[in-house]
Amino acid sequence: MKGKKKHWFWNSLIVLTVIVCILSFLAHYKNWIWKKNDRIQILSGVYYKELPFNAMNEVSMVAKIPSLDRKNGFSAWEKEKGIFKDSLNEEKLVYVYVDNLHHQKIRLTYNDSLLLFINLSDSVKTKELYLYLEEKIDTQEIQLIH
Repeated sequence: MKGKKKHWFWNSLIVLTVIVCILSFLAHYKNWIWKKNDRIQILSGVYYKELPFNAMNEVSMVAKIPSLDRKNGFSAWEKEKGIFKDSLNEEKLVYVYVDNLHHQKIRLTYNDSLLLFINLSDSVKTKELYLYLEEKIDTQEIQLIH
C-alpha cells in the first residue's frame, strides 16, 4: 500500500484564499467609519478616505446622486462604491460610498469643491452621521469666526 501524498501547499493555498475572500467581504459589505477628535476616517472596501473637520465646507442630505462617469469602483444590488468623474467637469473627482441607493445620502463638500456621497445600510445611522458632521462643521465655523 502506497503512503498518502501530502498536499500541504494546495491545502494552505485554499485556506489562504478563503481567508482573503472573507476579509474582502467584511471590508465591502458596509462602510466602516471611525470618528476622531479632529477628523473622520472612512473605509469602504478598498477605498479609504480621511477627512479633517476643518477641511469640510458643507453637508446636506440628498435623495439621488447626480449623473457621474465611473473612473473605478462597482455597483452591486443597492451598493455603489468607487471614484467617479463629474460628467460636467471631467477633472473633478467624486467619491461615492453608498450602502443603500434607496435611502437618502449625505453629500459632503470638502476642500472647497471636492464631493463625497455616503450613506449607511441603516437610515437612522446615516441620519446620526449627518447630524454629527453638521455639528462638527458648525463648530469649525464658530472657531473661525472667533
